[in-house]
Amino acid sequence: MGMTGVEQARSRVAPFGVPEQRGADSSVAAHRGEHTHSEPPAPRVAVTRTSVRGQVLDALRAALLSGELVPGEVYSAPVLGERFGVSATPVREAMQLLAREGAVEVVPNRGFRVAERTARELAELAEVRALIEVPVVLRLARAVPVGRWASLRPAAEETVAAAARGDVARYAEVDRAFHRAVLGLGGNEELVRVADDLRGRIVWSACDLAVDAGHHVALLDALESQDVPSLHHVLDAHYTV
Repeated sequence: MGMTGVEQARSRVAPFGVPEQRGADSSVAAHRGEHTHSEPPAPRVAVTRTSVRGQVLDALRAALLSGELVPGEVYSAPVLGERFGVSATPVREAMQLLAREGAVEVVPNRGFRVAERTARELAELAEVRALIEVPVVLRLARAVPVGRWASLRPAAEETVAAAARGDVARYAEVDRAFHRAVLGLGGNEELVRVADDLRGRIVWSACDLAVDAGHHVALLDALESQDVPSLHHVLDAHYTV
């Protein structure tokens, strides 16, 4: 999904202040600020708006992954807001979240610069991911019943399908879902969260999606067959830039 993926991303506020019809007695009491036995006090209602920021955030992530937002370029919230058909506020809020993730950086009085990742940075990121994920997968290979791995096969196949279509944004989404599912078998939610945050920083435009997706299938093959040498080989390949 590119920058045009968010259509009519505006909050829609339902009309308020339209009173219900009441009897004469309750109308008089309401006018005096009183409550009657037949009219209990109105409950406090939390008004929830459609998350325009969430829609904008998803589209921005897709644009970053596809390269539509170019590394090194600076983009202002008002200009991006015009392209989305929203005000600058949800764009600015979404960009602030992306800045905390390291995807963009704030440029005072100008906007947000898309982060550029050097080959060294990508290699370091892969090393950190390997240090976190590989030992967990090797432990799970010994602890998880073989039959459990089959339930992850559809997720792996989704990554293959997204890679075949060249759909980078979808690939990033299903890749993260696959790895969350694998690591989630360990029961450590904090580890899953940290690993997922790191995967969100991958520059997929620099990756061969078909090869990466093939690793997912090969990983499950090795886990289901309890082929430890093949498992080590797949993990080494998967976490190498």
